[in-house]
Amino acid sequence: MSYMKCLKSKGTGREYPKEALYVCEYDFSPLEASYDYAAIKKNLTREKIEKGPRSLWRYRDLLPIDGEPTVGLHSGFTPLVRARLLAEELGVKELYIKDDSVCHPTWSFKDRVVSVALTRAKELGFTTVACASTGNLANSVSAHGAKAGLERYIFIPYDLERGKVLGSLVYNPNVVAVRGNYDDVNRLCSEIASRYHWGFVNVNLRPYYSEGSKTMGFEIIEQLGWKAPKHVVIPAASGSLITKIWKAFKEFEQLEFIEGGLNTSIHCAQPEGCSPIATAILEKSEHVLPVKPYTIAKSLAIGNPADGYYAKDVIEASGGSAAIVNDDEIREGIRLLARTEGIFTETAGGVTVASAKKLIERGSIPRDESIVLAITGNGLKTQEAIQDSVGEPTMIEPSLQSFEEKLKPVRDI
Repeated sequence: MSYMKCLKSKGTGREYPKEALYVCEYDFSPLEASYDYAAIKKNLTREKIEKGPRSLWRYRDLLPIDGEPTVGLHSGFTPLVRARLLAEELGVKELYIKDDSVCHPTWSFKDRVVSVALTRAKELGFTTVACASTGNLANSVSAHGAKAGLERYIFIPYDLERGKVLGSLVYNPNVVAVRGNYDDVNRLCSEIASRYHWGFVNVNLRPYYSEGSKTMGFEIIEQLGWKAPKHVVIPAASGSLITKIWKAFKEFEQLEFIEGGLNTSIHCAQPEGCSPIATAILEKSEHVLPVKPYTIAKSLAIGNPADGYYAKDVIEASGGSAAIVNDDEIREGIRLLARTEGIFTETAGGVTVASAKKLIERGSIPRDESIVLAITGNGLKTQEAIQDSVGEPTMIEPSLQSFEEKLKPVRDI
């Protein structure tokens, strides 16, 4: 049974049919899925969720599909790690890592959104799917689309990290490198989507695609024993992940699933070379002004964020804040998470960790309140970013003498 009623304009509130539509014709605001929450409340319980599959589809009743899921049956439900050593390093009491660097199958949270988008694409009759991507989405559409038997067109900026390019090519889609940044790629894809009957996951399928991000929020609350954290630090590219984690929290609040109620502040993490949302928050501006991206955090390099205004609204409404970090701080954030918790994150995760450190140090996040850091991708995809800052192996001859001379080890008693 589907509880999705329609698509609804975030600006005007006008309702639209559940088709491949993504923008309101009256004010050009985005459309998002709307549900029959009264019916959901009668039929969905915490116990039902707990008995569901160990994947994002345990929340199927709160996702925008009509039938049974057909894509991404093993995606989602990633670990929520109690980060004790990192907490000690940052001087805080209770810290968790929501670790989507191990999300199946392509090691980023994009496996969540693509699972939902392609399930819906098949329901709508698409046989060709496509995306504009800064890397992780390209990998995910390539992989999930291959298993789903769909033709795939993947559009990426020409200067993407090589690991992410290979991570798409291996699945044998049509990979198209565009001479421009992500915003140029996205504009081109909007033109192509209007001419060809393809399912662009982040264009005409965006209302369904973006709902997949809610599952990260659902999991955080369930994995905390049905309690909401006091603070969540989330990296921002388009801003959609911020809005959807917040929507997940609000939906669980409406369904009365959260013990103790919802009292969470959402915080935005962005890199210095592309920080339109964070800048608007910190400068208390009404407008999110476009920028030209220049940062090692290429997965966050969206200069004109589609959901920037709505992300800013969520952060301000929740009592949150924002931080902006430079490339060196990003690299240090990656190394810090790796050496304390054994988690190797990509540059977006380095932005999250470095931003959390800055938010804590300036008092925007109190040291005695629960904190969750959203880690959205795996570091093996962006090795170039830190290859010159992690050192080199110690070279020795194949002898005990050489080992002892070079490393001067202390014998464990």
